[in-house]
Amino acid sequence: MTDDAKKRMDAIESLEDLGVGFTLATHDLEIRGAGELLGENQSGQISEIGFTLYSELLEKAVQSLKEGKIPNINEPLNTGIEIDLSIPALIPDDYIYDIHLRLILYKRIAAATDKEQLDELRVEFIDRFGLLPEPLKNLFAITELKLTAADMGVVSIDSNDTVTRIRFNDSPNIDIGKLLLLIQTRSEKFHFDGSTTLRITEEIERDKITGEISELLASIADHSKQPDQSRE
Repeated sequence: MTDDAKKRMDAIESLEDLGVGFTLATHDLEIRGAGELLGENQSGQISEIGFTLYSELLEKAVQSLKEGKIPNINEPLNTGIEIDLSIPALIPDDYIYDIHLRLILYKRIAAATDKEQLDELRVEFIDRFGLLPEPLKNLFAITELKLTAADMGVVSIDSNDTVTRIRFNDSPNIDIGKLLLLIQTRSEKFHFDGSTTLRITEEIERDKITGEISELLASIADHSKQPDQSRE
């Protein structure tokens, strides 16, 4: 009998109460190393599709099963804004060891509806676990950027070492005059890719990327068309 098999037998022998199935499954996941799911060396396809999309797929499947339905993998997802800035954005497992707690905190960050809630979460993290590591700072910054971008009609933002692209929907909340002026006066940096995509060809340092994109969006926002910021 292997060591893992012995651990599973010990777990089975120790469980006698109602609801032991969930506890047993948790032990099994721990034995198989489920903690790697949210680590930097992510397993399965999560590293390919990203944590946000993975969470939405999982949530959709769970909701379908709760309703007694078979999950339809071909049904389009309302995935919201896609942001890929080529920077690590996660809660490191050496900052919060408990995977279950990390999952809860990921959910709370994703559920924040305004900057004030994110600031409160930042304070709570520091109070409970210490100063924020860089990947967690990135996660907060990207989440805050997503909230700003959603109000402006941004569909996706992707960036690497050489180019950044911001794609808008067909009726974005931006000041067209400000955007055209920006492109005319900074044509070496800003360009149109089609009718809905703004391309930035100047390299942006990774540790400044969220701040620079936020400032750019603020400079072309049409505040008269912005939705109610109270998000009630």
